[in-house]
Amino acid sequence: MKQFIPALFVIGAALLLAGAAIYITGWPFAPLIYIIGACLFALAQFNSPIKGKSKTLKRLRIQQIFGSVALILAGIFMFTTRGNEWMACLSIAAVLELYTAFRIPAEEAKEQN
Repeated sequence: MKQFIPALFVIGAALLLAGAAIYITGWPFAPLIYIIGACLFALAQFNSPIKGKSKTLKRLRIQQIFGSVALILAGIFMFTTRGNEWMACLSIAAVLELYTAFRIPAEEAKEQN
């Protein structure tokens, strides 16, 4: 199980990136690749453990889960809309994921000390 979650992260992230990059070319299966990657990435984040019990870590975890849901929502927007709404949703998700990727390890390290 320790190797399964990081593998989901890597595969999901690679499919996310590939789906978003290929979507710009207009290939009709690009949203499918993206949504599979988003689901794998979200599944890995839902199952990743958090070390610590502070309120800050719980808040960051909720933000991380919201970012994962926003990634899936961006994939749904790829299927349903003709505009660039998916890019706005993807940008929001990216900011949330980037913020929590730096803050959660820092808070866990601070709580251990």
